[in-house]
Amino acid sequence: MYLLVLSLFCTAALCEYAGAAHILTPVEEAGKSIFFDKNLSINKNQSCATCHDPAAGWTGPDSRINMHGAAYNGSITDRVGERKPPSAAYAAASPVLHYDRKVEQFIGGNFWDGRATGEKLGNPAADQAQGPFLNPVEQALPDAACVVYRVCDADYASSFDKAFPGECEISWAKDLEIANRCAREKTIVLSEKQRAEVDSIFNSIALAVAAYEASTEVNPFSSKYDYFLKGITELSKEERAGLELFNNKGKCSKCHISDGMKPLFTDFTYDNLGVPKNPENPVYRSTPDFIDKGLGGYLEKLESQAEWQKLAKKNMGKHKVPTVRNIDKRPDASFVKAYMHNGFFTTLKGVVHFYNTRDIKPVCPGPYTEQKAIAEGCWPGGEVTENVNREELGDLKLTDEEEEAIVAFMKTLSDGFIPETKK
Repeated sequence: MYLLVLSLFCTAALCEYAGAAHILTPVEEAGKSIFFDKNLSINKNQSCATCHDPAAGWTGPDSRINMHGAAYNGSITDRVGERKPPSAAYAAASPVLHYDRKVEQFIGGNFWDGRATGEKLGNPAADQAQGPFLNPVEQALPDAACVVYRVCDADYASSFDKAFPGECEISWAKDLEIANRCAREKTIVLSEKQRAEVDSIFNSIALAVAAYEASTEVNPFSSKYDYFLKGITELSKEERAGLELFNNKGKCSKCHISDGMKPLFTDFTYDNLGVPKNPENPVYRSTPDFIDKGLGGYLEKLESQAEWQKLAKKNMGKHKVPTVRNIDKRPDASFVKAYMHNGFFTTLKGVVHFYNTRDIKPVCPGPYTEQKAIAEGCWPGGEVTENVNREELGDLKLTDEEEEAIVAFMKTLSDGFIPETKK
């Protein structure tokens, strides 16, 4: 009844915000249930949403962690990841990882280093969805069979069956004791037939998650900027100035493409911005010599693809260009967000100032945090010194007012904006 009344009294654009466009398909609905299910971790305490919370722009929801390293603990709480959780929103649009010879760049894939290529399931978001379930520092289940068992035993199993009829009709041997083994990191020994069944269902689970991540609920295009493009609201003078700078002098749109009525604000490429090591990140504290090689680190291990492996050196230090949609999305004004692959930055102003002045400020004498570096007027050296992008950032000659304007514009990219209705 609510949706019927809504359709009679609101414009198409306003109805889209109100939720009429977010009716999920059976596959998307199943994917949503899986996405928010904490039982799909070894200690039943971590879901996809634990690190990709809608209220925080589909990324890390803990202010304290974001402020101090941005690497989240796993289901086994004394284990921690190496990187900041990227946003799950708008990520499903990324194509299968490929090398474009015209621009001499890798494009597509998922994860900061592109290792979820999409080669397995034809969809990088689906390839990515399988990773955290089995990653020892994330959800830490010991086997895909455990994911399958818990999904098919969940209270939403009928929803999953509606999306994938008959998939859960798998019989587990009584002596397997799968529930106990999945709770204790025990090896799951299956027959060849059962392993094939498990693999098929695990693929369907990943495709369901990817479908949800591609849904209008996760990608609503409902920011102030979207309503501006539709002619429903106006940007402030500062926001308009920021948009102009974003597209021109600031060179932001070189990678964060802003064309069209539904811009994704990413070109899905990889770049080394010269981001410093984050001294607050646990991996750098415990292993001072650790270097995150990004895409290059993934490529150098690809013995099965010699042509790509040869390109590893040219891609050392490069990380996925994220969307800047929801870059300022936060549950409240006091909430701290983290930026870059290692969470070095905790303010948008700091990010823009770094892009503007990276190459003209002196190098800090030690592994400074963002706050200390800004206070002392320096920047730490980059984590990986090869392949640093010096054409599109480093000395942009922006004034402080122009930096603030770019920040103001990026704040218009948060979904959930409610435009004022005309009286």
